[in-house]
Amino acid sequence: MRVAVPRESWPGELRAALVPAGVKKLTTLGFDVMVEAGLGLACGIGDADYEAAGADVISDIDSAVVASDVVLRVRGPCPEAVDLLAEHAVHVSFLDPFNNKPLIEGLAEHGVTAVCMEMVPRSTRAQKMDALSSQANLAGYVAVIMAAAHCPRIFPMMMTPAGTIAPARVFVIGAGVAGLQAIATAKRLGARVEAFDTRPVVAEQVQSLGAKFVRIDVGPAGETEQGYARELTAEQLAAQREGMGNVIAKSDVVITTAQVFGRPAPRIVSRDMVAAMRPGSVVVDMAVESGGNVEGSVLGEIAVVDGVKVIGFANLPSEVAGNASEMYSANVVNFIEEFWDAEAVRFNLNPEDEIVAGCVLTRNGEIVHETIKNV
Repeated sequence: MRVAVPRESWPGELRAALVPAGVKKLTTLGFDVMVEAGLGLACGIGDADYEAAGADVISDIDSAVVASDVVLRVRGPCPEAVDLLAEHAVHVSFLDPFNNKPLIEGLAEHGVTAVCMEMVPRSTRAQKMDALSSQANLAGYVAVIMAAAHCPRIFPMMMTPAGTIAPARVFVIGAGVAGLQAIATAKRLGARVEAFDTRPVVAEQVQSLGAKFVRIDVGPAGETEQGYARELTAEQLAAQREGMGNVIAKSDVVITTAQVFGRPAPRIVSRDMVAAMRPGSVVVDMAVESGGNVEGSVLGEIAVVDGVKVIGFANLPSEVAGNASEMYSANVVNFIEEFWDAEAVRFNLNPEDEIVAGCVLTRNGEIVHETIKNV
């Protein structure tokens, strides 16, 4: 069985789908691994490292993809790359299926078994394959580091001969994986941290990290079976914005992480709320790729709204591409190990398995995931 790993072609994508440690595991399982020359250069991994791990490093990756049983990527393939995939090949990557239906249809038409890494269920058994969470964890860290770099105030309290410097105030909106890491990172840097989430059940997690949980009564909200926040009604969003306004006005840094899986991000921070912050304050909109939480945020830019910097950079995990690649590679290899039948020399992707049912979108020439089929 052959595995091909092309370099990423998505603009600004620095991550690699497989690192040398992953190569070693796959070769141990009996796979022949072929990686494109320069695959890991952007994340600090040389071709020699891949060769030492047992991979063949090749320049003509297209010829390898055509002849491969498994193809690994971080981002989904472009249409031209889909055409290269062998019938019944297993393709593993993030696919953004709710916003990229033509790609899913193209994979189905080519007979490809498409594994969508962001659709891996959030269950105990699937935790080691949960690439969405592993990358969100790093994104939360990067968001705080970016905010600290652009904030005119230092994060920790300092006692100096000139007087005491008060700690910066950081407000994190959303206490999912990214939000909790943002809270933890801001606390490590010495900031005074407050956080809000529509799910009261996460209050204990927020407090365990040393932050204050801001309680805003928005009525029944809760979370989905996958652990994502449920979408709020217009009335609930209005109540949330009103409750957050006072906290935002007093904050030096606001980090928004609110996303609803498969839907546009809710707009929860208005321009008026941003304008109420002190000039020089910083807002990081981590949901900018899916529409943005903050009015005035611009994808890929730092917008200035009444003297406040609103950071709208996408693909934050790619800012720490080395670690992001290590984590993603481990998730992908764990998926392969889970479903590889070494004796039969094939994948055992049983449609009745809850993980397979959750993340395999296409098989045998059709879209098999009911949710994606009806998008």
